[in-house]
Amino acid sequence: MVQELTKAEQEKIFNEEFLPHIESVYNFAFYLTNDEEDAKDLLQESFLKAYKYAGYYQEGTNAKAWLLKILKNTFINEYRKKSTKPRQLDYDNIEGREVSEDMGIVDLRHEVFKEMIGDEITKAINELPADYRLIILLCDLEGFKYEEIAKIVDVPVGTVRSRLHRARNLLKEKLADYAKKKGF
Repeated sequence: MVQELTKAEQEKIFNEEFLPHIESVYNFAFYLTNDEEDAKDLLQESFLKAYKYAGYYQEGTNAKAWLLKILKNTFINEYRKKSTKPRQLDYDNIEGREVSEDMGIVDLRHEVFKEMIGDEITKAINELPADYRLIILLCDLEGFKYEEIAKIVDVPVGTVRSRLHRARNLLKEKLADYAKKKGF
């Protein structure tokens, strides 16, 4: 149900309900995009939508979950737009960089992670398929309950449990050598 809000009411909801979650929403955007600038853009677009559609938000409910759902939908919509466009490469910017053979573009994650010695866990999470990464981030990093995750991701609770189980198993496989090195 949509509420007609005055500008003052809209700003109050935005400042009191939404802004306190900006850091968590940004962190989630960064995990989805693996790029600081893309995460900032995604965050900005998501908060603009949250402000614009504040009348759809029910005060006192889980604002963080509502914001993450907007962010997730925005991310998916942007991904779809990009995937339907032909790839364009700026060859002037690629000169002197290693190009990924399978995609024909630079994989920036390798450049980021070579500077992060010992950050194997973050690397392993980022290498998960997007559906699994999304679930594990919402559950294990953000602390949402299965039912909340199901609402955010728009899948049944059983699918959340299944994906979480598979994601954790994939992480276990990816991090087995790292765990042995650390004595676990």
